[in-house]
Amino acid sequence: MSRFFYSIGKTAYSKPWIFIASWLLILGVIITAIVTNGVNTSSETRIDGTAAQDVLDELAEEYPAASGGQGSYLFEVPEGEAIDDPANAQTLAMAANEIYGLDHVVNPMDMLQDEEAMAQMQGLQGMVSQLPASEVNHRPFIVQEMPVPGIQISEDGTVALFQFQLTKTAEDLSEAEREELADAANIAQENSSITVIPTGALQGVDIPIGGTHEIIGLAIAAVILVVTLGSLIAAGLPLVVALIGVGVGVGGTFALSSMFEINSLTPVLALMIGLAVGIDYALFIVNRQRKLISEQQLTAKEAAARAVGTAGSAVFFAGLTVIIALSGLLVIGISFLSSMAIVAALTVLIDVLVALTLLPALLGLIGERIVSAKTRNKAQTHNSSKQSFAQGWITGLLKMKWVAVILVIIVLGTLAVPVAQVNLGMPSGESANQDTAVRQSYDVISDSFGEGFNGPLLVVAKDQDAAAVNPQEYFQLLSNISQLDGVAEVSPGGFNEDGTIAIISIIPENGPTDEATKQLVESLRTDAAATENTNAEIGVTGLTAVNIDISEKLAEVFPIYIAIIVVLSLLILLVVFRSILIPIKATVGFLLSIMATFGATTAVFQWGWLGSLFGIDTGGPLLSFIPIMVTGILYGLAMDYQVFLVSSMREAYIHGEKGNGAIVSGYKTASKVVVAAALIMVSVFSGFIFTDDIMIKQIGFALAFGILVDAFLIRMIFVPAVMSMFGDKIWWLPKWLDKILPDLDIEGEKLLHELNEKDKDKAIRTNTGENSI
Repeated sequence: MSRFFYSIGKTAYSKPWIFIASWLLILGVIITAIVTNGVNTSSETRIDGTAAQDVLDELAEEYPAASGGQGSYLFEVPEGEAIDDPANAQTLAMAANEIYGLDHVVNPMDMLQDEEAMAQMQGLQGMVSQLPASEVNHRPFIVQEMPVPGIQISEDGTVALFQFQLTKTAEDLSEAEREELADAANIAQENSSITVIPTGALQGVDIPIGGTHEIIGLAIAAVILVVTLGSLIAAGLPLVVALIGVGVGVGGTFALSSMFEINSLTPVLALMIGLAVGIDYALFIVNRQRKLISEQQLTAKEAAARAVGTAGSAVFFAGLTVIIALSGLLVIGISFLSSMAIVAALTVLIDVLVALTLLPALLGLIGERIVSAKTRNKAQTHNSSKQSFAQGWITGLLKMKWVAVILVIIVLGTLAVPVAQVNLGMPSGESANQDTAVRQSYDVISDSFGEGFNGPLLVVAKDQDAAAVNPQEYFQLLSNISQLDGVAEVSPGGFNEDGTIAIISIIPENGPTDEATKQLVESLRTDAAATENTNAEIGVTGLTAVNIDISEKLAEVFPIYIAIIVVLSLLILLVVFRSILIPIKATVGFLLSIMATFGATTAVFQWGWLGSLFGIDTGGPLLSFIPIMVTGILYGLAMDYQVFLVSSMREAYIHGEKGNGAIVSGYKTASKVVVAAALIMVSVFSGFIFTDDIMIKQIGFALAFGILVDAFLIRMIFVPAVMSMFGDKIWWLPKWLDKILPDLDIEGEKLLHELNEKDKDKAIRTNTGENSI
């Protein structure tokens, strides 16, 4: 493998423009596709096979008008006025009628095409008014002695809530459709003192790709590169390589978005990972080339080829671990996670290919200037007897290895404590910052109408014999449901054309992420009291129920994914390092770091600890897919550092150094670049913590904190300390297993032996020629 990469590096260095032009051509085609086809992403999160999603899919087929999402607007008047004063009421009614006239909004009057249907619905509404229900603090909105459907007024008369049914999910509304809704709603405030506030998904989902905070993260990464490599030219190469890699990876995602539905989080995740690993992989290769030039006095060309052959092999297998970890998400069978994993994995693959082909081509353009004459001279005159910081640190660490291991376990164990109280869910207005429109509208609804109005549920009823739903049984359902614990009120939602599907709207007493709301959903699905004295069967859906099901499904499959990761970790590291104990040690270290990461993320985002430092002022549930997604990503990245650090130690061991000597030698060689790479990753991921979207904040924090913990506590302290405890036994592998495992030679030992033999032959031939003269 290392010989193959050596030849690639040498060819790319010698013929740089072929490789550079190829990548620029690919990037150009992608940009052209984006300009031609545009970008199409969706914020919809669905998991096939969940109860709520099955009901939605059935509605889409049997009752399309009711299968979309729900939109709502708040209309508020200043203190001292009433929303139903004649002038305000007239403008509000005009706005409601304008909204009902839009193509993507369901007009409830359209369901009542004849007098019989009208009378039936009015009769049901009259029955509903007699139902026992929890205390409510609102009243209907009446204009000219007629209630306007969908509008309710707060008890103090200052706020009106207008809820309406959409023909599609709110997340899938186009920008033009959102503008039409906004223009229609704003009619209410054009000639009055009414303030219009969109709520929930109608405010749009703005997930930025590349902003000020990310640029700051890149700037910090650039500084770290300059300090590590000591050269502006060398420091610029990893940045260029990473930007080309994410340009192709993320750009390719956008280019394909017109053909495949892509979740809006997908390109952000690919950008995060692509930038981080792209910079790191290029750094490892450039750093190795510069060392070979400075320390072995090789030409830039030969050093570049050897760097790609050795460090490039490590890059390849490090990237492979990230790709395998991400691909493991496909086993879970959750569509939106699968698309995220595929795009992120492909971006990492592109980063690896760019590092192995474009980087040596760029090095070919720079030539010998990659290392200045001053640096070469300094390396030649350097006093090797002088102890470096890394050598002093590792020597002291190995003397106190038992203390170090115990302290790491205590620290990480303490950080992991909050995991016991983690609450997984999907973000809502409740968890948004107090200065955001989402949170402000959530609070107004809660204060004026009750928290349950922020997360209504939709019940779909059918006759068990596939007959039309009996109106009397429909009323019985309304009555039964209204008496369940946690129900604030119920209202009829109508029937489909043949009467076989009926819907009921439920307002819970509690908010969408409250445990009591989850229990209500469970009761509706399992409690026979809901369908008592009827022949109906019911299903529960709506955004709140969908989010509850997503969280439960992800929590259910998380242990399965952890098991997959552990098995993968053991197998990959067994093949790479040809050792039984190293994979076990690496996996235990990873489990310690991942639990500490989830603990810290829970403390910050759920409990609110140090929230002001990270730009949050309200605690809330952790994003339900964070455990699975972050575990996969961090596993891959943690194994990156495991490969680069331990492969250096193994290289020293193969060359004859034993025990602590091999550990110290490998640590001296790899620690500086691993620390720099970790700091770069932390800088890049931290840039995403300070975006406005709470989902991106949580993912950015978990990845940044996870890398910080794993690189500095696990790889820099725990790993060498545990290896020292076992001595040379750490490299033990049964002979029978040694024979059947493939020899990957990621250290490039065979390549270097072959090159050294060629150098010797060349020297002999040269000397023989000189002597014959």
